[in-house]
Amino acid sequence: LEPIVGSMYTSVFSASRYGHIINGKEVFSEKMTSVFNPATGLHLADVPVLSPHQLDEAVNAAELAFPAWASKTYEQRGSVLLGMADIIETHASDYKELLTSEQGKPHSEAMYEIMGAAHWFREIACLRLPEIIHEDTPEREVVTKHVPLGVAAAIVPWNFPILLAVWKIAPALLAGNTILVKPSPWTPLTTLRIIADLQRVLPPGVLSVVSGDEDLGPLITTHPRIKKIAFTGSIQTGKRIMQDASQNLKRITLELGGNDPMIILPSVNPEAIAPNIFWGAFTNNGQFCIAGMCLLPSAFTSITQFTNQCETPWLRTLALLWLVMVLKRARDLDQFKITSCEPSYAKASVLTYNNLGTSLVSFNKLREIFEDTKARKCKFALGGDFPQAMSDRASNQDTQPCGLFVPIAIVDDPPEDSRVVQDEQFGPIIPLLRWQDEADVIHRASFGLGASVWGSDLTQATRIASQIESGNVWVNEIHKFGPTIPGGGHKQSGIGVENGVAGLKEWTNYQTISINKGDITAM
Repeated sequence: LEPIVGSMYTSVFSASRYGHIINGKEVFSEKMTSVFNPATGLHLADVPVLSPHQLDEAVNAAELAFPAWASKTYEQRGSVLLGMADIIETHASDYKELLTSEQGKPHSEAMYEIMGAAHWFREIACLRLPEIIHEDTPEREVVTKHVPLGVAAAIVPWNFPILLAVWKIAPALLAGNTILVKPSPWTPLTTLRIIADLQRVLPPGVLSVVSGDEDLGPLITTHPRIKKIAFTGSIQTGKRIMQDASQNLKRITLELGGNDPMIILPSVNPEAIAPNIFWGAFTNNGQFCIAGMCLLPSAFTSITQFTNQCETPWLRTLALLWLVMVLKRARDLDQFKITSCEPSYAKASVLTYNNLGTSLVSFNKLREIFEDTKARKCKFALGGDFPQAMSDRASNQDTQPCGLFVPIAIVDDPPEDSRVVQDEQFGPIIPLLRWQDEADVIHRASFGLGASVWGSDLTQATRIASQIESGNVWVNEIHKFGPTIPGGGHKQSGIGVENGVAGLKEWTNYQTISINKGDITAM
């Protein structure tokens, strides 16, 4: 399989420049930066780099818009969210093209993300935070309300740039806040485009989007008039944001890194769960904060013993499943051409259907994990060769190294202290580990963000799941989310929750009002 770097990576939009959206208007900056297609290395567009003065202007606009927006009812704000969903659905095909061009995921997954964003707007629009009446007598009334915080900011990563932005935008607006969105510098285009279109149903200043480089994040997190920061990204950056927010006690919601275990119980049917485990590890090419490692019971002393439980060996099943999906997508998307279909090729190394990510930085980070794994002489049950970034246009200043495609790799029983076990891989490599007893697997599984347990013995599976220190635990399923289901991280995997009523509360303050109804002249 060879990636075709043709039509599917060409944006349907003719614009080569995108602006911030501040106070409902497109704004440019003196300094610009370029966005590249990670599959081809070709220049996609230029985006402005926000200046400190422009950030103040954006905050000013959000502050001016806040009182009127906060005074609206939940029903009125929810109606606006429904209008935002309509706009996204109407232009979903165009957004899909642009998202694929800048992020690299195939059309089908780009469309899934875009339509998921519209779905999130619709479902969040229906949530409510009613007043709580503690006392209502002729003499006294005591009521607690959820009131909006004011101007908030969302800092969004590159792996799901639209969906994770909406996870923050929708509850922030429904709760009555105004919000600034900062997309990743690697994937700003679709976010800029969508938020520009959403201005059709929003008052000026309620929702803004600002692009920039690595200096913009600290400007936002230290800004004295921004009341809340919601961030999805690395633990290291999350710690810096927490430190910045402490200067004036900003509210924060942090969804940080994970290394999520998929725990296989002895009662499992390996053939039945193989596709689920596969997609649990390699959804979005492993660029998923809840992707992780696979823990096998000690009864399977070698990967061969485990694969022999299948009529079709497990690893071969996975490889062939992947190949089938690639070919199916290729017919739909014109993404690949077939140069070899030998079964040995399918078993040995299957090319992932989308590129590793959006930058050479992420590509090289994964390379380091591969190199550490090889240096420790670990056994690769599948794959193991890490490619060079392909580029025959290195001399062209309008390109960056491209072809960031990485084969799937499965590592059999690496050391516990190896990077492939301890690091968040964020790519198509998964370690297969052994566990001895329940206490051992629970201790090793509690990384904090997510986990799954797989087995026919539901009593054992549920018992293990309930003891894992993690914000999201699934039994015989994985990666099941929804707008009404709260989720967050434990330990260093995050602070606070997103989604559901609990997530909506994160965008509010409690305010209790006590009213003495008695005759104050008698006091």
